[in-house]
Amino acid sequence: MNFLASNSTTTMSKLFYVCCCVLIILPTMVLGYSCSCDTEEGNKSNPSKVLLYKLGSIASILFVGALGVSLPLLSKKIPTLNPKNDIFFMVKAFAAGVILATGFVHILPDAFENLTSPCLKDNPWGKFPFTGFVAMLASIGTLMVDSFATGFYHRQHFNPSKQVPTVDEEMGDDHAGHIHVHTHATHGHAHGPSTLSSDGSITPEVLRQRIISQVLEIGIVVHSVIIGISLGTTESIDTIKPLLMALSFHQFFEGMGLGGCISQAKFESKSMAIMATFFSLTTPIGIIIGMGVSSVYKENSPIALAVEGVFNSASAGILIYMALVDLLAADFMNPRLQNNMKLQLGANISLLLGAGCMSLLAKWA
Repeated sequence: MNFLASNSTTTMSKLFYVCCCVLIILPTMVLGYSCSCDTEEGNKSNPSKVLLYKLGSIASILFVGALGVSLPLLSKKIPTLNPKNDIFFMVKAFAAGVILATGFVHILPDAFENLTSPCLKDNPWGKFPFTGFVAMLASIGTLMVDSFATGFYHRQHFNPSKQVPTVDEEMGDDHAGHIHVHTHATHGHAHGPSTLSSDGSITPEVLRQRIISQVLEIGIVVHSVIIGISLGTTESIDTIKPLLMALSFHQFFEGMGLGGCISQAKFESKSMAIMATFFSLTTPIGIIIGMGVSSVYKENSPIALAVEGVFNSASAGILIYMALVDLLAADFMNPRLQNNMKLQLGANISLLLGAGCMSLLAKWA
């Protein structure tokens, strides 16, 4: 049973990292295409100063991203951030509000702008609302991945026909009742805080958190690479300054939300370190890619607009679904929160603050 659980989660992890690598590589396909719809370029700053600001951006965003995603993972040493603490609900609600606003206010409008640009051919881009369609498909796809992965695990490990009694028949009638108790213990532990159920397999609660954290990271990675490339190709300090501030705030609280999910998923230390590092590096990697191709990158080329628009739409769909369904609905419907009026009020205020602060940043980036 342990082997099956380990094998299924290992397969999910491999699939997760393959998807992330593909999502990092594909946006770079837009590079090198000529622009058929040029626009006026902003005032270019001194190249040496621009380089310094970009290098500073890499260091700053790397630091705040690593800090944000690591804080929840250090919950054992920081009692306030422990998932069992009431304050954690409010912190997670704030981070979920940031992620929700990122999808609705930052990414989705960019996707609409990309896919409705006059630089794209009217057929097919002008004849169908691809932005909303792709976002919808991404949300449905996220739901399907969540549902199928969880269902597969349940069929493998919680099918009554596959339950194996752990009591030898030779133990006699005195222990016959133990079989019934043990069979239901598996289900009883499914909602507990432990990583393993009584038979040594991973509980459905933990498995669901693992799926949530991995799918959420995929959605975040898509957007992080794209905005990193955008900053890396910028040649104006006046554009970089507000963008750096917005991205730093964005990465910190997005990291907090992701880190909370990773913490609740109870991954092994090595897996948590890999996921945290991967998140921290995505935007800096995007900036480096943008710096390397800034001389040939044409943001208004049809290919660039189409690829960025589709990826932004998909990213928005994933993040909106994850924020509403897997982060907010799961916590806000939790009896522990609903039975505590002060905690419920605090979580709602935190949600509004997170969404409001992230929405305000749309004024600059």
